[in-house]
Amino acid sequence: MQQYLQNKKGLVQNVFDRVYNQYDLMNDFMSLGIHRLWKKSLLNMMNPSDRQKLIDVACGTGDIAKLFLQKVNKLADVTCVDPNKSMINEAKKKLIEYKNLNWIISPAEELPLSDNLFDFYTISFGLRNTKNINKSIKEAYRVLKPGGRFLCLEFSKIQNSGLELIYKNYSKMIPNIGKLVVGEKEPYEYLIKSIENFVNQDELIGLMEKNNFKKNTYRNLSGGIVSIHSGWKI
Repeated sequence: MQQYLQNKKGLVQNVFDRVYNQYDLMNDFMSLGIHRLWKKSLLNMMNPSDRQKLIDVACGTGDIAKLFLQKVNKLADVTCVDPNKSMINEAKKKLIEYKNLNWIISPAEELPLSDNLFDFYTISFGLRNTKNINKSIKEAYRVLKPGGRFLCLEFSKIQNSGLELIYKNYSKMIPNIGKLVVGEKEPYEYLIKSIENFVNQDELIGLMEKNNFKKNTYRNLSGGIVSIHSGWKI
């Protein structure tokens, strides 16, 4: 399932090349800091144990990797993947105290890794930025071990009409906030469009089923502003 915006040549790469060094700051402004709670909910849902292996795709500046390692007292290996070299470099600086990290610059659709390697695959606010959602989920299935779990935290479709109206009005302000905070408006115009065009909760479940994941569920957070999708490789 190809995505129109994301297949415009160089668009997504250019977006993140322009905002990588203010990425965390802008996430806090846009979500009023709630993105940190959403990510903690993902880790609580995962409930990892020592020695389990995580691949975090579209890792950004490494929030999920950091939370995972804290959860297991640093007794695990994490492979962080992102297509943007500048974003990876920011993550390396942020997680400099953590030694058991592997870094790969790669799109989600073509991971340069062998089959059946990881206990967990996470992708947070990154699936909607891929060029092909279906290929990305197919790759997630391939690199997970049998018994491994796929977890996707992503902007979703709001279930409450009143909240949806408030959110839409707030969303219109985000590009201007981006201009004020980081001096860039256009990347955040892309952000809003990518959220609007992304599949809904049930459509994503359908894509997971298509790619052989089992026991697929999702949990809405903040009224469906975001959701966490979970599936198992059995």
